[in-house]
Amino acid sequence: MTGASEMTRTIALVADRVGWEEQQLIRTAPEFGLRIDWVNDESLCLGDPDGGSLHGYRAVLLRSRSYTRGGLVATLAEASGLPVLNSARAINACENKAVLRALLQAAGIPVPDFRLVLSRKDFGRALEELGVPVVLKPIFGGMGKRVTLIRDTDTADSVYDYVEDLGHAFEQACLVEPYLAGGTSVRCFVVGREVVAAAEFGSAGTDWRSNAALGNRSSAIGYDPEVVKIVDAVVAELGTGIYGIDLFRTDDGFVVNEVNHAPAFRGVASATGADIPLTIGAYLQELLV
Repeated sequence: MTGASEMTRTIALVADRVGWEEQQLIRTAPEFGLRIDWVNDESLCLGDPDGGSLHGYRAVLLRSRSYTRGGLVATLAEASGLPVLNSARAINACENKAVLRALLQAAGIPVPDFRLVLSRKDFGRALEELGVPVVLKPIFGGMGKRVTLIRDTDTADSVYDYVEDLGHAFEQACLVEPYLAGGTSVRCFVVGREVVAAAEFGSAGTDWRSNAALGNRSSAIGYDPEVVKIVDAVVAELGTGIYGIDLFRTDDGFVVNEVNHAPAFRGVASATGADIPLTIGAYLQELLV
């Protein structure tokens, strides 16, 4: 920790590790008269009304990849009076796919058809109502992990055996949704209210998933008024912040698949040439004026 005068524009980057994105943010911060310190989310012990380990920081940039820590840290940091990016409300919505889908649906924002599955009976009914092929995905999680394409009913029960063997109820909670053939998704990187980069990701090789984290092919896309309209609606609902908003193309237009509250941006930056760390630095500087 440094002296109080040096810390007036210091931001705590709360994360479980320092990856490529975090390194770029830390490196770029001095260009805007800022300093970003990595604070390990495993060493906070929050609850002190004065902020505890976060006392003296001007703001918190939360990039924890944990789907149990993010919302908790944001909630307690805000309770101590610190501004947090993103807000606790936004993080709590983004880290739970069912909550996010319900929130967006209520706001009239298009999302894929889905069913919440908490039991084998739920799973069987979801298959009856949606038919195959379907995608089974965990409520909590990201980067394409444990997302399973089920092409026929013969293998469905065997797949669900693995879900039932998971140790905790929150791990067993899943969504089932129709498989949208084509394998492409659009990642919109949002800073504040603006889409600063947008790229289309397609599946590569034999992997049907289009997640950027899996290293799949990508290409920049130009301005699309439909995309901008949907992104504006999502930000209006969640509040301004830093988001990765993933859309699927369908015959009826775009639908929102996920909103990431601590989005990776290496893939979309590489595809578009956008200097995302610079844009985030400018946004942080503006917030702290």
